[in-house]
Amino acid sequence: MPRGSSPKRERQYEHIKDSGKKRGMSEDRAEEMAARTVNKERARSGEAKSASRSSTQGKSPSQRGGEKSGNRSKKPTRDELYQEAKSRGIEGRSSMNKEQLAKALGRS
Repeated sequence: MPRGSSPKRERQYEHIKDSGKKRGMSEDRAEEMAARTVNKERARSGEAKSASRSSTQGKSPSQRGGEKSGNRSKKPTRDELYQEAKSRGIEGRSSMNKEQLAKALGRS
């Protein structure tokens, strides 16, 4: 934790670190994630001496809820697959489910 942190930020750091470890992160990665999150929160609330523009603008980490965590699946939805099948002129696409559409498009 950064020097001069409040007890609240210390608790927040520990909570985030423990949560990361429970999700299978290494100790180092969990500590890094916790420190970055707490530092960003400190910057947003004016507790830090200096803050980057990216730390003070946009959604806070708690509001963002992991949107940028990289753990999200990049798989297309059924509707996206359907639209691609439509543009390629694949017959019978309206009665296909997501897996069938993916197979017909060569994505399986």
